[in-house]
Amino acid sequence: MNGTEWIVDAQGCSAHSLRNLDELKALFARIVADLDLRPLGETRWHLFPGTGGITGLCLLSESHLACHTFPEFGSICLNLFCCVPRARWDFEAELARRFSAQSVQVRELSREYSAVEQLMATGTLREVR
Repeated sequence: MNGTEWIVDAQGCSAHSLRNLDELKALFARIVADLDLRPLGETRWHLFPGTGGITGLCLLSESHLACHTFPEFGSICLNLFCCVPRARWDFEAELARRFSAQSVQVRELSREYSAVEQLMATGTLREVR
């Protein structure tokens, strides 16, 4: 069994859109709906004062969805970890459409659980204390 973690960095975004809480809420709602995720409660949001950005965290039964916006740099950072397999979501198109992102980098990490257990069982990998 394995899960997937997506680490997403988008640059060249509209500073105004990165301070728009409604747009970030809509982004989270779309990701949750499209990937059939299960939130465990309300998303927590923190708005930094003045022209600062927004931090959001949604605890999922599958793990988590988080974002940090930096209007002063025109960037948004997203992190989505699903402990069960999910299809890849089109982060590039959505971030370009919602935030006018000029570039989007998506790193996809496979989180393999059983491989570690198998290595530990065979003595190939030892627990670090």
